[in-house]
Amino acid sequence: MIIVNLDVMMARRKMSSGELAERIGITQANLSVLKTGKAKAVRFSTLEAICKVLDCQPGDILEYQPDTSE
Repeated sequence: MIIVNLDVMMARRKMSSGELAERIGITQANLSVLKTGKAKAVRFSTLEAICKVLDCQPGDILEYQPDTSE
C-alpha cells in the first residue's frame, strides 16, 4: 500500500491546499484526491511540481507499507 504524506510536507512548509494547488497548476479537488490517497496514479510532472514547490523529494511524500491483510 502506498501512503501519501502530502499533508505532513505542506504543514512543514506552512502551505495551504489552495496555495499548493495554484502553484502546481491543478485544481483543489484533484489535490484533495492526492492528499487522501484516493488517486490511482500520479503524473511524474505533477509529482515533480509538488517536489519543486515544497522543496522535497518524492520519498518525503510517498511511503510504501506492506499490506498486512494478505
